[in-house]
Amino acid sequence: MADEMEQRRKLRGLESRLRGMMFGLALGDTVGTARGEPPSNGPLRAGVSTQLACFTVEGIIRAMVRMEHKGICHPPSVVLHAYCRWAALQGVEAERMRSRWASGTGAEWPDGWLAGVPVLAERRGSAPATVAALSRIDERHERTATRSRGCHALTRALPISAIGEEGAALASETAALTHGDAAARSATVRATALLHHCLTGSSEGAHRSVTADRSVRETLRTGIAALPPPGRDDERDHLMKVFRYAVEQPADTGLLVRLAPDATAPSALHGGLYAAVSFPGRADFRNALRFAAGAPDGDSVACVTGAVLGAVHGIEALPVDLVSRHELSWVLDTLARDLLLQILDSPSGSEYVEGWDPHWWSRYPGW
Repeated sequence: MADEMEQRRKLRGLESRLRGMMFGLALGDTVGTARGEPPSNGPLRAGVSTQLACFTVEGIIRAMVRMEHKGICHPPSVVLHAYCRWAALQGVEAERMRSRWASGTGAEWPDGWLAGVPVLAERRGSAPATVAALSRIDERHERTATRSRGCHALTRALPISAIGEEGAALASETAALTHGDAAARSATVRATALLHHCLTGSSEGAHRSVTADRSVRETLRTGIAALPPPGRDDERDHLMKVFRYAVEQPADTGLLVRLAPDATAPSALHGGLYAAVSFPGRADFRNALRFAAGAPDGDSVACVTGAVLGAVHGIEALPVDLVSRHELSWVLDTLARDLLLQILDSPSGSEYVEGWDPHWWSRYPGW
């Protein structure tokens, strides 16, 4: 009985942190786009990073469904298909997309429930490298990536952190679908690995009598130390330097600008880490996003900041007035819960085992 209660507690904690990560990402995107001053009432608008992150989650689930039922899958291609559905909804080469993915099938496309969300069809900012690469999609779709180091390679990939050790390879390959720069891929891999540690390595601290700032800082410190050995750029050492800056010189706007000077993936990671460590308290979430929004590219930096703090603290720590007003609130919550459900329980079953949810395949077709 005690073991069952402990298992249930851990599961609820993981669910809370996964939901917190998704909402933190989205709220950071929104507050950052508003330069730290979102409207005080009415719906909060989703940004383009949030839109793309939603399709990343859907792509991950659909790749898992395919693997369960077909026994073979190339997850980056399934995630690419997800981004193509986003592009088609946005009016980006819609006919070319339809020809590539639905030609001869007679099936309705884009498919899956996420394609029916009206907000995801609205233009909510620019993702130039992603759009440029997807605009070149054809039947082969190789070598579509640009040379970009842009931040969307990283911000849209943050949900990959939920799937474990294999997430590193998927994060790199997903970034490479549209962003050819090695630094963009490296930053994306390290961001998702660090965020995975926040999702899975923070549960013990959350249930001991430690302060919230120590919980955040200790989780991030150990997460950085656990990153794979650095490549040529010695990135792990640089992240530890950013961490020390935040502990010794927290919330310094000039330092934030130096650490995150532009709209690149490395800047989003460095600025997001600095802001999260500068404002580690559960009650500081709003202030952390407001500070992060002061970076030159505030939406990407605040996106990372929110995802990190949401993953460590859990959904309960996020401001209710912000969470409840976000226009994709139901979508974000559904995707987070469904991702965890697919990881743990495969509701559609498999090739040999009947699933317990007869509608799962139509919601997440395995292709």
